[in-house]
Amino acid sequence: MDHAAAGPPDAQSTPGCYRHPDRETGIRCTRCERPICTDCMVNASVGFHCPDCASGRTGGGPAPAASRPRTLAGGTVAADPHLLTKILIGLNAAVFIAVQALPSSFLSDMVLIGRWPPAPFVPTEGVAEGEWYRLVTTMFTHEEIWHIGFNMLSLWFLGGPLEAALGRVRYLTLYLVSGLAGSALTYLLASPTTATLGASGAVFGLFGATAALVRRLNADMRPIVILLVINLVFTFTWANIAWQAHVGGLVAGAAIGYAMLHAPRERRTLVQYGTCALVLVAVVGLTLLRTAQLT
Repeated sequence: MDHAAAGPPDAQSTPGCYRHPDRETGIRCTRCERPICTDCMVNASVGFHCPDCASGRTGGGPAPAASRPRTLAGGTVAADPHLLTKILIGLNAAVFIAVQALPSSFLSDMVLIGRWPPAPFVPTEGVAEGEWYRLVTTMFTHEEIWHIGFNMLSLWFLGGPLEAALGRVRYLTLYLVSGLAGSALTYLLASPTTATLGASGAVFGLFGATAALVRRLNADMRPIVILLVINLVFTFTWANIAWQAHVGGLVAGAAIGYAMLHAPRERRTLVQYGTCALVLVAVVGLTLLRTAQLT
């Protein structure tokens, strides 16, 4: 089948199906973005695919850049769409094992603020002293088995579909920036004598992005809303939970997820990574503000 692109349609008209040009359609393949009619669309795990993408055919040779398979957010389709999620779970598990096996000083160097075991806060230690790496290490650090178990279970169920919809680069960016936003808000608002740790900020970022994905697919929002409400109830009623990380990650994840999945195609990259950059600027600003308060 010849896959050469037809001439540009009238700016005011609805495009025609690439296989049936006489049939106008507002549906596009979520991989190659070619317009497809209802007879051609094939149900996929994320959106709809055209017959060629669904069968893996590319016209007998390398597909042109404009028609190569793409994720819903414009990323590259990977052979294993859950690979990064598995790697992130593995990293968290490796740090958890190290925390159990190594002296408590290791854990003390990984937490965001405070010290482990809890001790009087010394303003010249930690992030206030320039150890900004703690904004990242705290995202991979857990001490209790129930803590890492709950977070990794959530990461597996939320991360897989998001990685498939966004592509690896965008998904990893979402995860890390959401986690940093949770760390920054915790650093700003939490008591400086309380040690804080966990992947919850990044996981709540995935919650926010999942809501954006469900909306993008025009699917039923009620299940994700109910699940999110339940988690927020635990956030604000269960003792020893850093709600600041949850809220910061959730807000950042929702903003980044919406930008990733709803950005117009003609300036998709600018909107997607521009939003991430704005969140990072906020992270830096909040961190500098709190450091100035503590020193």
